[in-house]
Amino acid sequence: MEQFAVRKENPLEYKPIGLLLVEFAVPATIAVLVNAVYNIVDQIFIGQGVGYLGNAATTVSFPVMTIVMAFATLIGSGGSAYAAIKLGQRQEEEAEDVLNNMFIIGLLSGILISAAGLIFLDPLLRLFGATDTIMPYARDYASIILAGVPASILGPCLSNMARTDGQPRLSMYGVLIGAVLNTILDPVYIFIFHWGVKGAAIATVTSQLISAAVLAWYFIRKGSIRLKLSKMKIVPRVAGRIVTLGMSSGVTQLVACLMQIVMNNSLVLYGNQVSTGGDVALSAMGIIMKLAMILASICIGIGIGSQAIWGYNYGAGHYHRIKKLLKCAMTAATVSVVIGWLVCQLFPRQIIQLFGGGNEIFMEFAVKCMRIYLGGIFCAGFQIVATNYFQATGQPLKATVLSMLRQLLLLVPLILILPLFFGLDGILYAGPAADVGSALVVACFIVPEVKKLNRHVAEEKNY
Repeated sequence: MEQFAVRKENPLEYKPIGLLLVEFAVPATIAVLVNAVYNIVDQIFIGQGVGYLGNAATTVSFPVMTIVMAFATLIGSGGSAYAAIKLGQRQEEEAEDVLNNMFIIGLLSGILISAAGLIFLDPLLRLFGATDTIMPYARDYASIILAGVPASILGPCLSNMARTDGQPRLSMYGVLIGAVLNTILDPVYIFIFHWGVKGAAIATVTSQLISAAVLAWYFIRKGSIRLKLSKMKIVPRVAGRIVTLGMSSGVTQLVACLMQIVMNNSLVLYGNQVSTGGDVALSAMGIIMKLAMILASICIGIGIGSQAIWGYNYGAGHYHRIKKLLKCAMTAATVSVVIGWLVCQLFPRQIIQLFGGGNEIFMEFAVKCMRIYLGGIFCAGFQIVATNYFQATGQPLKATVLSMLRQLLLLVPLILILPLFFGLDGILYAGPAADVGSALVVACFIVPEVKKLNRHVAEEKNY
């Protein structure tokens, strides 16, 4: 108990909201962007060193990584949200229990996913859209990625918890170390050792392992809540709450995996019906999806960075601070994603050229993909922040529904229906249609929530 004997006022309940948002959201955004950059850097170097077939292999392997991230975000987001609420309630011992439960759940999940993925690798890659041409590259890449799944899960989990522990910069540095290492190792393994897609995968796994180790060391030696072998066991009550609070984030990723499977197979089917070709369509859309992930990562970082602040103040009952942060976070996310959207619309060819040349058919389709598929992403900012808000304030059902909305309830049906009328172009039109439609629905959730916050703020002032 000595570790928690001295209680100090937490800056999350008195520091100005604008400063807190910068302090927490900027490192969180950098950390999430760096996580996305792992995949972008691989794609750039593979495109330059292997060609568009190598990029197509990463596209069909991407659902594997999405499944891994589903478990990482489910456990990490749920654990950090639960721990933040406990810290806001001054229950530090319980917050430490959450950390240790999160760690052991993440480790065991990683081992099981790794084993299952390696056993069923070929059927999975076929399901994800691998053609005979792409399969050898995809097998080389995905098998190595699967071997490193435990580190891939524990890194994001511990990064989330570091923010909750009041260390947003450490969370950023832990991930940044891995990103820098990945950027250094990629060209060495691909161009000097000539390991091709295997080299890119080895660089990624090595980098994720280092990131996880750095963050684990902090919680073993330095954290205000610690990793302790004696507490590293699954407590059903704690584990259940972690899963409940993290469900929306996990569902978001699982739904993204389903969407990728449907999209990959649709791209092959309809791409082979026109001169573009299925392999070219897969490779081009893979690049666009990674760029979309970069734009979404900015908004996700703002949302994640806000979660600890929301969770703590929700536990403490400071509703005026919750409302102010919601407004600031939504504004920041919207402005950021609009800027990224404008860059993609104005300079698509220059961006595509970073990922290797390919033939002119590839370039033309990739530019078309970027302009059309990302046409509605400008309205994604407040949607992502809204989902994080409901998760952080203990409203998992709303968060889960909103997390499924764009990709499962709108995008997947549109990918299946629109190509029946517009062919390959129908897949592209599905993107903006889903973005705009989901924005309208999210507004119907967030407007009543703001009204409820206004009532709580009025009661708070009267009290």
